[in-house]
Amino acid sequence: MTATTDRPAAAPAPVSGKIGVGQTVHDSLVIAKRNLLRMKRIPEVVIFGLIQPVMFVVLFSYVFGGSINIPGAGLDPNAYREFLMGGIFAQTVTFAVAGPSIGIAEDMSKGIVDRFRSLPVARGAVLTGRTLADLVQTALILLVLAIVAFLVGWRIHEGPLKALAAFGVLLLLGYAFTWIGALIGQSVRSPEAAGSAGLIWLFPLTFISVAFVPSENMPGWLQPVAEYNPFSAVVMAVRDLFGNLPPGYEAPDAWPLQHPVLASVIYSVLIIAVFRTLAVRKYKSNAG
Repeated sequence: MTATTDRPAAAPAPVSGKIGVGQTVHDSLVIAKRNLLRMKRIPEVVIFGLIQPVMFVVLFSYVFGGSINIPGAGLDPNAYREFLMGGIFAQTVTFAVAGPSIGIAEDMSKGIVDRFRSLPVARGAVLTGRTLADLVQTALILLVLAIVAFLVGWRIHEGPLKALAAFGVLLLLGYAFTWIGALIGQSVRSPEAAGSAGLIWLFPLTFISVAFVPSENMPGWLQPVAEYNPFSAVVMAVRDLFGNLPPGYEAPDAWPLQHPVLASVIYSVLIIAVFRTLAVRKYKSNAG
């Protein structure tokens, strides 16, 4: 009689809980590529993302351009168009929060996120890849918006290096807000709820700021709220770097508006640190 050689099948090796930085970067880029290819196949996502900021540029430029008083420039519509564009640029990148919010909620509802969790993929890579893809989409929207703004009279007055710095500040803010979207997308039950939860709070954030009107034109009790709003710091930083402030304009006496570039970077880095931590923690807890 021959000895039996049947043995229980070996269990698959457990995925190591420790994944190196190089593997995390690789996984993040692979997932970012997956999301970019998805956007390429559905170009209307980018097209519809452009409609709202373009409408804001045209409506605010020609409807409100001659009726809003800008300190140092009065009711000059051309001065208002340049003053306005910093606010439109900043508002556009903050609306990037909707991309990961809806996208992650949709992937969760279809079970795609659960499939990623079953693979030897770094925990934070799924979210990082998604936010990087949305950053690329935001950059494309900014480029098209800048062209439209140029057509309605907006100009850059401080040279290419400061202009690049301004776009860098905008993209940093946009990237920070994608992490807020990543957390929202994991915290709701449907893509429809993610769309509402991802955008409804942005309207008071962007309008109670110096984006569309100077804080001097607001009631006294509302001025400090607008001046210490992180969104206001980014708007002022962009106006300063593009050279879009009227010659006689003096910034309000609030630290974020007196040092807008530094304040913008600090605000954006803090948002990334806080919401990336919360989003990755949420992802891990859902996996458990």
